Amino acid sequence: MYDIKISKSETTKFESVNWDNLGFGKYFSDHVYISEYKDGKWNDGEIIPYGPIPTEPAMCTLHYGQTIFEGLKAFRAVDGGINVFRPEKNANRLNTSGKLVCIPPFDVNHFLEGLTKLIQIDNKWVPSQRGHSLYIRPLVYGDGNFLGVHSSPTFKLIIMTSPVASYYPEGLAPVKILVAKDFVRAVRGGLGSAKTAANYAASLLAGDTAKKAGYSQVLWLDAVNRHFVDEVGAMNIMFVINDELVTPPLDSGTILRGVTRESVLELARDFGIKVSERPITIDEVFEANKKGELKEVFGTGTAAVISPVGQLHYNDETIIINNMEIGPVAQKMYDTITGMQYGEIKDEKGWIYKIKI
Repeated sequence: MYDIKISKSETTKFESVNWDNLGFGKYFSDHVYISEYKDGKWNDGEIIPYGPIPTEPAMCTLHYGQTIFEGLKAFRAVDGGINVFRPEKNANRLNTSGKLVCIPPFDVNHFLEGLTKLIQIDNKWVPSQRGHSLYIRPLVYGDGNFLGVHSSPTFKLIIMTSPVASYYPEGLAPVKILVAKDFVRAVRGGLGSAKTAANYAASLLAGDTAKKAGYSQVLWLDAVNRHFVDEVGAMNIMFVINDELVTPPLDSGTILRGVTRESVLELARDFGIKVSERPITIDEVFEANKKGELKEVFGTGTAAVISPVGQLHYNDETIIINNMEIGPVAQKMYDTITGMQYGEIKDEKGWIYKIKI
């Protein structure tokens, strides 16, 4: 147990939220959890009203990007309780990201306790509508004030929450994806497997270019050969070729270890689907489509859960997947995972972390 101090807000922003048009990441609930690292240890932390945090111009992360973050969700279950999907996985991944940018680890149980108390206080912010959820954003950054390229001696961990609808406006409607050929995001030995600011800053120009051309996201290829599939900017990618579910392996260090990715692969094996984590080239994907063997393409991630891909564009060639409709594998994965998240399906995997309110 940790001695987490609580200072409740005297006002609430709850009534100012347009609950019929939440969007994604537009609104923020009333409180945040903050813990500080100093003299080699994290303090117990406190819950305070959401608001600005004083920052000096010399704060090192503004200059050198020593920051990591996570994304997970809380759901209003059919029994009225609150379910969080596999939060210990996100806590562990936060520490894995931290290793790559010299940020000290944060105890998983400490993380869960801070998260639990924050959601208990702001429990009314967890939406009741099916398809909506409370997005949880943990953030850690160096907050030392200096100029010079070295690790900060002090850090802040902040957990904030935001009621959200679907990440993609299309919802479960298949999205259009542009395959990057002029841009790269991550290289072996770099930060591709970390949720860190630099990783996402590297994706902005390509993502903006894709959106101006009418595409939702970019599918990244490996940075050396521009040949092997890595991942989409906001999700891991999967292909159903004949009766096989194929997704790129994680050993390159350029792909994020997605919690939803791992869950889908485990469920697929449970359902008797052949699963292959192997290198796959973009040429193989297009050739499989030409032969009629490419049955489905879909992304997996916390924000969208499952996002079917209906169109891929690469080298002036566009292919349509499954007539721009969601396929049976993607649908089954979406129904199973969201059913567990909302408490409609029995959690036989032990993936649901329940918060009492």
